[in-house]
Amino acid sequence: MAVVSGLVCYPIKGCAGVVLERSEVTPAGLTHDRTFAVVDRSGASLWQGAVPRMATVRGRVLGAGIVLSAPGADDLEVDAAAGGRTLAVEVEKWPGRGIDQGDAAAEWLSELLDVAVRLVREPPGARTGADPTALLITSRSSLDGLNTRILARGAPPVPMNRFRPNMIVTGWAEAHTEDRVARMTAGTAEFGFGELAIRCAITMVDQLAGVRAGPEPLRTLADYRREPDGVTFGMKATVHTPGHVAVGDPVTITERRSTIDSVW
Repeated sequence: MAVVSGLVCYPIKGCAGVVLERSEVTPAGLTHDRTFAVVDRSGASLWQGAVPRMATVRGRVLGAGIVLSAPGADDLEVDAAAGGRTLAVEVEKWPGRGIDQGDAAAEWLSELLDVAVRLVREPPGARTGADPTALLITSRSSLDGLNTRILARGAPPVPMNRFRPNMIVTGWAEAHTEDRVARMTAGTAEFGFGELAIRCAITMVDQLAGVRAGPEPLRTLADYRREPDGVTFGMKATVHTPGHVAVGDPVTITERRSTIDSVW
């Protein structure tokens, strides 16, 4: 039987994940997922491909605040401002503005990442309607299949956190079963296929150390998961029915895709 074996949200885009036992599922994905972003002086969102150390920064939402932590740094708790000063930003899915989270957060992050940045929050109501990329679903069988190929090359296997999933499914017999899902249920929520997840250089970042550790998994994925836009691993899903999901919940595929737009 397939079950949810892992749930992770990423309160700050591009930063470390927070492992969950259960979560509310909204049309935008897991609660608090990618609610905040780190932007540079131009307002552009930072990403791990350029700043690998972002992987070591964790933001945990507690009540009306967010606690920032990282190895070797003192924790910083700041009020998570839901209104006030806004900045012009370039953050995926946001409407061009972000709510500034204050000087203390900016100074803490700037010192840690060695670049001048601000922490901003998504404005209320920014994401409306169905989002075909609300959350990322991967499976243990897909990772096992990939690591079998990586080991055959004489390279060490990669952990699941390289792919930064929101939901991990264990129990599907075939690798990349998630590619074939049209609709599935987990807990009280229902999900649908959005698109195959094109993978970038972030998968080569050691998520615990915050350093580049390539060329895997992209080198091996290029052997058998190549698409016109890049290599794929995992499914970006839309939320058809909001609800709740927990680790251990059964996963049921209720409808399969009739065509698969991938090379395998």
